[in-house]
Amino acid sequence: MDPHDVSRPVPLSPAPAAATRSGSPQTWPTSSRELAEELQRLLAIDGRDWHALKGHKPRRAAEQLAAALVHLLAEDSPPQRLDGEAQARAIELLEHGLAWLKGDLRDPGCPSHGH
Repeated sequence: MDPHDVSRPVPLSPAPAAATRSGSPQTWPTSSRELAEELQRLLAIDGRDWHALKGHKPRRAAEQLAAALVHLLAEDSPPQRLDGEAQARAIELLEHGLAWLKGDLRDPGCPSHGH
């Protein structure tokens, strides 16, 4: 199966349990940050595809949501607390992605074409 084929959902195996101290998770599951970064790279719209995909709302939402996940899993965003710059960035990206998904945002035009 091609790992880049996103036409069919891939069944996920259960995530390994996070290390705990007094019943509270201390770290994110192993390799979760790396996997989130790979997903974000796959979903990011690069220069070659920008004009074709810039107005594709679900794609733009997915791009933002994947970026939010990367920030949420950052080293300065531990799973046991709800604060910090990484989590604030994740919230901002989630809100932006949600706005794309709801259709509240649209492509503003290409700045290099004077729009």
